[in-house]
Amino acid sequence: MSASQESQGTCLCGAVSIRVSLASYGVSVCHCRMCQTWSGGPMLAIESDEPMTFKGEENVSVYASSDWAERGFCRQCGTHLFYRLANGQHYAFPVGLLDTGEPWTIGQQIFIDEKPSFYDFTNDTLRLTGDEVFAQFAGSVDS
Repeated sequence: MSASQESQGTCLCGAVSIRVSLASYGVSVCHCRMCQTWSGGPMLAIESDEPMTFKGEENVSVYASSDWAERGFCRQCGTHLFYRLANGQHYAFPVGLLDTGEPWTIGQQIFIDEKPSFYDFTNDTLRLTGDEVFAQFAGSVDS
């Protein structure tokens, strides 16, 4: 994938659409308890350091899920739109929101220490604990 490939998606009801530049087709799987609660299982996310652009921004609600991050969703249908660091330096988007047939591959699993025992991905991926994830973002977030 070339640098800054544009991808787009829309919520279930069509009230919100997003465009975002992506550097890869790598999917990150987050097993943290908050993502499990938010999505009903692990979050399968595409990450970007580029901000997204919205159409229908008046239909976007944002929830501050921690001191360092927030989650956005459509206020009409509830579709999960993004997770982002509060400082705006990192974004994650549900892969299902952006999926238009791209050749996605699972590149890493994070918060592996919070993964429940009832499922397991067999992909050979990088696996990081919560502490290892926070160490990667040291300076970007105040944990």
